[in-house]
Amino acid sequence: MPVDGSWPTVVDFLVATTADAQGVWRRVRAGEVLLGDGTPVGAGTTYQPGAAVYLYRDLPREVEVPGEVSVLLRDDDTGLLVVDKPPFLATMPRGSHVVQTVVVRLRRELDLPELAPVHRLDRLTSGVLLLTTRRGSRAPYQQMVQAGGLRKTYEALAPFRPDLPLPVTVRDRLVKHRGQLQARVEPGEPNAESTVELLEPGDPARYRLTPATGQTHQLRVHLAGLGIPIVGDPLYPTVRQVEPDDLTTPLQLVAREVTFTDPLTGGARRITSRRALPVVPPAGAGSGR
Repeated sequence: MPVDGSWPTVVDFLVATTADAQGVWRRVRAGEVLLGDGTPVGAGTTYQPGAAVYLYRDLPREVEVPGEVSVLLRDDDTGLLVVDKPPFLATMPRGSHVVQTVVVRLRRELDLPELAPVHRLDRLTSGVLLLTTRRGSRAPYQQMVQAGGLRKTYEALAPFRPDLPLPVTVRDRLVKHRGQLQARVEPGEPNAESTVELLEPGDPARYRLTPATGQTHQLRVHLAGLGIPIVGDPLYPTVRQVEPDDLTTPLQLVAREVTFTDPLTGGARRITSRRALPVVPPAGAGSGR
C-alpha cells in the first residue's frame, strides 16, 4: 500500500486499485484478503501506508492438458527432480497458463510447494525438464545452466531435403520482441548456435539437434531457415491460427537427452526422455471445434 495513500480502509484502496468492487468484496467476505502478517482484511480494516496486502486474482479459464508428467529421476539428497514433459503443457505459470503447467501440477501431485524449474521448455516441446524440489538447491543448478554446463540434445521430425548438406551448424542473431509471436534473425553479433544432423531420411526425416545456446524458439527458427520446418509448428515459417483447445497437432520436437556434472555431488548425470517420435496427441485432446 503506497506510503502517500489516503484511503480510509484497505477495502477502499483495493477497490480503487482493481476497479473490481464486486470481486474485492467477495474475497473479503470469504476471508481471502490478507495483510502481510496474515491477518484477514475486514470491511473496516484501516488503510496502513507502507504495509502489504495480498489479494489473489481469479485464475483464468484454462484448457485442460491431458498427458502424464512422468518422473525420470528424483534425488531427495540434492533436491533434483527430472521429468518427461508432455506437449502443450507450459513449464511454469505465465499469462493464461497457470494451473496447466508442470510446476503447479507437480506441486500438487507430489506435495512439493517449493518446486521450481532449473530451465524451461517451450509449451509445445516435449521431453526432459530439470526442476528443484527445495529453495536451497535452486541456485547451484541454475548457475550451472547459466554457465553452459547443461548439454542438451533434441530430436525432431521435419521434411527431407536431399540437397541440404548435413551436418551443419547454424549461427546467427535471434531476437524475440515483446508482443510478437515469432523470433527473428537480425543483423549483429551471433547469439544463437545449433548443430543439425540427419539421423534417418524419410517422409518426414528424423534429425538430431544440438543447441550450444538457448534463445527463445532457437531450434524452430533454425530449421525453418534451412527449409525444413519442424512438423506441427504453428509459428514457423509462417503463423498458423490454432484454437487454444486444439491439442491434435503436437510439435514434433523432443528434448531427448541432457548431460551435466551435478554441481552438488560432482558426479556425471545423463538423463534420456522416454518419449517417442512421432509425438502423438494426448488422449482426450480437443479439436478446437
